[in-house]
Amino acid sequence: MIAEELINHMIPPLKLSDSAEKAISWMEEMRCKQLPVVENNKFIGLISEEIILENNNINNTVSAFELTGLDCVVSIDQHFYDVIKIASDHNIQLVAVQDENQVYCGVITVQDTISSFAQTASIQAKGAILVLSMDARDYSLSEISRLIEGEGAKILGSTIRDDGTDPQKLKLTIKINQTDLSRIVATLERFDYKIIARFQEPKVIDADKERLDILLRYLNI
Repeated sequence: MIAEELINHMIPPLKLSDSAEKAISWMEEMRCKQLPVVENNKFIGLISEEIILENNNINNTVSAFELTGLDCVVSIDQHFYDVIKIASDHNIQLVAVQDENQVYCGVITVQDTISSFAQTASIQAKGAILVLSMDARDYSLSEISRLIEGEGAKILGSTIRDDGTDPQKLKLTIKINQTDLSRIVATLERFDYKIIARFQEPKVIDADKERLDILLRYLNI
C-alpha cells in the first residue's frame, strides 16, 4: 500500500493567515492535535495544539508560531512503512504527502496507517506467531523459511529488530499460516534456533464444539 492510497481527505490544511483560534477549532472538530500548514500548494510544516496553548494568544495568526515537521513528508508513491518510520522518528501524528513537483496532496494520520496495516493479509490471515532470538551473524530468513516450508507451512510476514539486552543478537518475529506449531518448533530447535515466545490461536476441543452445536440447534428451534 502506498502513501497516495492512505491520504485522509477529511483533514484540511491551514494557511499562514488563519488564526490560532481557527486552528484550535479545527483540531477539536477533527479530533487531532496537529494540522498541516500549506501556502501556495506547498507544505511548510505542522502546527500543534501544544504550541498554540503555550503561546497563550489565540488571536495570533498561524504565521506567528514556530512550525514543526517540515521534513515529515513522503511522496505519493512511497510505501506505508516509510510513513510509519517518519511518524515514529519525529513523534508526530500526521505525515504530509506531496507529488513529484512537491505539490501538497494531503496528510496521512498514524491511526489510518495502523488501521490499514491491520487489514493486510499477513495480519488478517489465520495462523500463529513465533519469536526467535539469534546472533545477528546467523540470521537468514531464507534458511528459516526453507525449514518452515519443509513442514508444509509458509511464512505470512516477518519483522526483525535488535535485541535490547544484547547488541549482537536479533529478535525475529514471524507469522506462520498454521496454528499447530509443534512440528515447526521441533524442526527449528533441531537446527539450534532459540524460540523465546510462541502465540497460537486456541483450538476448540471436540467436547466444547459439540456443546456449542447443541446450543446453536436449541436457539434455532
